[in-house]
Amino acid sequence: MLNIELHKRRGAFTLDLTFASNDASVIALFGPSGCGKSTTVNLIAGLLQPDSGCIKLDEQVLFDSKSGIDLSAERRRIGYVFQDTRLFPHYSVMHNLRYGMQRARGATQHIEFDAVIELLGIGQLLHRRPHQLSGGEKQRVAIGRALLSQPRLLLLDEPLASLDQARRDEVLPYLERLRDFLKIPMVYVSHQFEEVLRLATHVVLMNNGRCIAQGDLPSISLQPELRALVGAEAVGAVIEGRVKSVDASTGLAQISIGDGHINVDSQALKSGQAVRLQLLARDLILALDAPQNLSVRNMLQAVITRLTADEPHSTLVELDVGGVTLMARVTTAATQQLKLHAGLTLWVLVKAVTLRGHVFAGAPVLASPAAAL
Repeated sequence: MLNIELHKRRGAFTLDLTFASNDASVIALFGPSGCGKSTTVNLIAGLLQPDSGCIKLDEQVLFDSKSGIDLSAERRRIGYVFQDTRLFPHYSVMHNLRYGMQRARGATQHIEFDAVIELLGIGQLLHRRPHQLSGGEKQRVAIGRALLSQPRLLLLDEPLASLDQARRDEVLPYLERLRDFLKIPMVYVSHQFEEVLRLATHVVLMNNGRCIAQGDLPSISLQPELRALVGAEAVGAVIEGRVKSVDASTGLAQISIGDGHINVDSQALKSGQAVRLQLLARDLILALDAPQNLSVRNMLQAVITRLTADEPHSTLVELDVGGVTLMARVTTAATQQLKLHAGLTLWVLVKAVTLRGHVFAGAPVLASPAAAL
């Protein structure tokens, strides 16, 4: 459990942030550059002092301006992974990792050295020095060093920002493993929504030093505050479903969504597995009558719950497909011609589905990072 109430003024910038999460997994701080994400994690870590507020981790108060409590960074037992890794260049990977272990003296050893090596896949790197590592390898070592300090909370401040897309794709599965295998809450800072889609269990949207919305990823994906941050093309519903069956002959997995189902590429998926999907508003087509003889295989019956004016000459249509909400973008002309209105039952044709990883369930099953139909 993490409870945050922070007030900090730095020059012309003011951070006035409050959020809380009972989830012991990945809290993503998401927002544009300069919104206060890095300042927030530095305050949590004890590298900066708030002007006022309170920081509480589980049952321990780390900072409380009213009570005069301000634990030093060393006493907070928080691991920190920086964007630039900050590995010691004159140390081997082994010695960098041992430095993290030295910081853990006196703490309960709940994270074993061998487990970290295996989870991060860095066993073959132990005798190399940082200059002999790729950017992705450096970040994996930096994460390992932070974990071996036996932290109660792990802070990751845009750890993939300096990497190209290939290196990001290399590191993300390891971060998913940490989320699923280790019972350590993480605060993950990013301005890349792709990373949030893969990792987050709780999202804090930030802008201008404030929390503008927070909640689980499916609910946040529907918020207008998110639309303003990610842009029109990235607007869409993030939904969590379960694999109903896998058909080896077609290579498709059937995933239950509300009262219907979606077919996706079955790469590495198993029956019963919980997965996270993204359906972009631009990839949904609405039909008043049941479609026939189409190449599009994913069709869902839905009820319109709300219509909202969107970009010039378009409408965002929210749809209920049996307790799950989707969003479709249609032109204003189509909205009028089809006489779309709340309460109308129709069909949704899904042109593309993106698999955004598996849902955190404490299980060691890893899903394919992405698959599109």
